Amino acid sequence: MTTPETKESGGLAPMPVIAPLLPAGLPIDQLSPIVLAYIGDAVFEIYVRQRLVAGTVRKPHDLHRAATRRVSAASQAGLLQHWAPHLTEEEEDIVRRGRNAKSGQPPRNADPGDYRHATALECLVGYLYYRGRRERLEQLMEMAFAHQDTQDHASKGR
Repeated sequence: MTTPETKESGGLAPMPVIAPLLPAGLPIDQLSPIVLAYIGDAVFEIYVRQRLVAGTVRKPHDLHRAATRRVSAASQAGLLQHWAPHLTEEEEDIVRRGRNAKSGQPPRNADPGDYRHATALECLVGYLYYRGRRERLEQLMEMAFAHQDTQDHASKGR
């Protein structure tokens, strides 16, 4: 992804505005899946909001509704299914850890299975974020928006 900053810096990627910060001496592999999902939730939402703002929707109410659709447990569970054939073995292990983690009660409006899969997706996003795998994260997010766009077009045709 080329940004004005990368063009100005001769194609080098700029330092991220929000860089991963871990407690000193704590390897990423020792973070609980719930902690990875906690940060992954925020990272996923930033990607979604950023993409929506860059699109054609500009009214705050419409932005909120579009973002809420994409970050719901059901939507994230479906997205994880879409990502599954494209994940590496390492990513599959992280997803499994996230799905099996004890994360408390799901919200009343969320299916428990969808909630576990959404937690798994967020765990993967958090893991990739902390590993500094921005290119992979952006590749998956591109798939996410292509998948969502396909679903939106299909539902409009009904």
